Amino acid sequence: MENKLPISRDVIDRKFDEMGIKDAGKASIREIVRIANLLESETGVKFIRMEMGVPGLPAAEIGVEAEIKALRNGVASKYPNIEGIPQLKEEIAKFAELFLGVKTHPRCCIPCVGSMQGAFASFLVTCRRDRKKDFTLFIDPGFPVQKQQHKVTGLKYRSFDVYEWRGERLEAKLREELEKGDVSTIVYSSPNNPSWICLTQRELEIIGRLATEFDVVIIEDLAYFGMDFREDYSKPGLAPYQPTVAKYTDNYILLISSSKAFSYAGQRIACIVISDKLFDRSFPDLKNYFSSEKFGHTLIYGSLYSLSAGTAHSAQFALTALFKETNDGKYNFIEAIKEYGKRAEAVKKIFLLNGFKLVYDKDEDKPLAHGFYFTISRPGFGGGEILKELLCYGISSISLEITGSDHSEGLRACVSQIGPELFDELDERLKLFNKKHGNL
Repeated sequence: MENKLPISRDVIDRKFDEMGIKDAGKASIREIVRIANLLESETGVKFIRMEMGVPGLPAAEIGVEAEIKALRNGVASKYPNIEGIPQLKEEIAKFAELFLGVKTHPRCCIPCVGSMQGAFASFLVTCRRDRKKDFTLFIDPGFPVQKQQHKVTGLKYRSFDVYEWRGERLEAKLREELEKGDVSTIVYSSPNNPSWICLTQRELEIIGRLATEFDVVIIEDLAYFGMDFREDYSKPGLAPYQPTVAKYTDNYILLISSSKAFSYAGQRIACIVISDKLFDRSFPDLKNYFSSEKFGHTLIYGSLYSLSAGTAHSAQFALTALFKETNDGKYNFIEAIKEYGKRAEAVKKIFLLNGFKLVYDKDEDKPLAHGFYFTISRPGFGGGEILKELLCYGISSISLEITGSDHSEGLRACVSQIGPELFDELDERLKLFNKKHGNL
């Protein structure tokens, strides 16, 4: 146990003041990262990091070797085609068919600089395709940066916390929102960041059916592809497939990331998969912002081109190799990342034994899966308050308040950086916390 714990609350408060953060519950992920780094430097306390969703496993060697080979072959000096290298587009389309059960043409599969850029590029098009529909509807809780992307571009949005609207109740809530006639886009992640809710087939069917009825584009963020470990989604071409709204509507954009599935976060490579029909649709209002009214052409040559003029050339070769080995059944990426489920089960247990409660705990009537994230609260504390108190014990996290959750008392805990060697240390720090605050 670090003899420097707990860190003085005055020190914690001073760091927030220095960064101009008045309310810890509203601090962004990167701001908490910065504060934890400053506290580590000043106090010498090594923090248990739960604030940022970075991979805690080595990058898949298949990608590393393919990227090194590509660099040695000289791709670093050449601009890639903005649509993506042909072999990657082919493998993305195969992956969608083999692991989602969804067929789409390779031309509708576009690499991007991480799913964050994929979302940003998509918003710039979906939110401008119909001047009468200028709102994005977030099915929350969700990834806070996607709302920040709306704010910096002046795009409009609203949201609701899905936890009270599961199952058949979701249709009534969505219909209420869509009947206003101003929603262009619906966004969600499943498995969900931060709650780890996984939308069911019934819920995805509702979303897809209403998307078609009201002509709304669904952006489905699959950053945690296949990581509902209650099911085995690892067999190419065999059910069960990763659940997706693409089975129920043609109005979809899928964001598939390499960051967690392949632990390839540092190279900022992901892909956008658009339905064939949406890719070819024309929206005259797009001409107010772009040179074309064709949806797919505009997303690539209007939106993505203005953001980055293409995705890193060598990283595209890495992702090509990763998808190919996975598609060919030679690499089981899900088996490699099941470690996160084991960590989540253990870390949850430590928090619960030390008087914390789960905020989101069920998928309809089933316990949530153990995965990359879970959510906790401490009776008697608000989200910002418990965030600061845990910082005193060298534990960093983020408030659910910034995710669109109705549960502002809660925190998101990421388990990726908490290996088994830290379990006893975490338990000791929470026991020390309980000496001051009592174990409920």
